[in-house]
Amino acid sequence: MTTEREDRPLIIAGTEYQSRLLVGSGKYRDLEQTREATVAAAAEIVTVAIRRVNIGQDPNAPSLLDVLPPDRYTILPNTAGCYNAKDAVYTLQLARELLGGRKLVKLEVLGDERTLFPNMPETLAAAETLVRDGFDVMVYCSDDPIQAKMLEEIGCVAVMPLASLIGSGMGILNPWNLSLIIEQAKVPVLVDAGVGTASDAAIAMELGCDGVLMNSAIAHAQDPVRMARAMRLAVQAGREAWLAGRMPRKFAASPSSPMAGRLA
Repeated sequence: MTTEREDRPLIIAGTEYQSRLLVGSGKYRDLEQTREATVAAAAEIVTVAIRRVNIGQDPNAPSLLDVLPPDRYTILPNTAGCYNAKDAVYTLQLARELLGGRKLVKLEVLGDERTLFPNMPETLAAAETLVRDGFDVMVYCSDDPIQAKMLEEIGCVAVMPLASLIGSGMGILNPWNLSLIIEQAKVPVLVDAGVGTASDAAIAMELGCDGVLMNSAIAHAQDPVRMARAMRLAVQAGREAWLAGRMPRKFAASPSSPMAGRLA
C-alpha cells in the first residue's frame, strides 16, 4: 500500500522559500559572474564566507551586496575557515552587525585543512552558544544521524550533512546515512558539500532532502551559468520524483504491456 507524499513548502526559521537550491558566492571569476550564476540557479538563499567575501567589512572594496542586494536575496553568512567554536561564534556575531541584526546563519566548524570535515564536538558547542544568543542556526555536519539529531535538539533550524568532502565533487557517498537523518528529522535537511553535477543534486532530492547547497559544482564548471541552470532543473526534477514515489526495485523482469486481455 502506498501513501501519497505531501508537497510541503521549504520553511526555514519561519520563512517560506520557493527555491530548494541554495548557492555559495565564492570561487567565481568576478562579481558579475556570481550574479549571473545566482540568477540562473533561481536561488533565494546565498551563503557568504564572512572571512573571505566582502559585504561591508572593507568599505573601499567592491561588495557582494552590490550585485546580490539583501532586499532580493537572503544573505546567509557562514563560518568557512573556522576551526573552533570561539572563532565561529565571533564571526557570526560580526556578520549580524554587518547585516543589520539578521539572525539566520550557517555554522560550520572544520576539523582540518586537508579534509575540511566537520569538527563535531566544536560544532555542537558553537551551536549551543549561538542558539542561546538568539541566532537561527543552519549547521554543516557529518552524516551521522545521532549527531544530526543532537543538533536539532539543541535548536538548530536546519541540519546540513555533507554528501562527500567539500569541493570534492564526489557526489553522495553514503545515501543510507542521509536517509536515516531525513527519516528522523523534524527540521529541514539540506545536503551540503560534495555535489559535483546535476545528477548528484537530483539523487539528493530523490532521497527526500529538503534542499541542496552548493558552490564549487557551479563555480568550477566550464560554464558556471549553464551549470547553475542545470542544477536548478535537477533539484526540481529530483523533488518531483520523490513526490511521485519511484517504482520498487525487483530482481525479475516485468513486461511493460499487461498480458491479461491480450488479442492473441
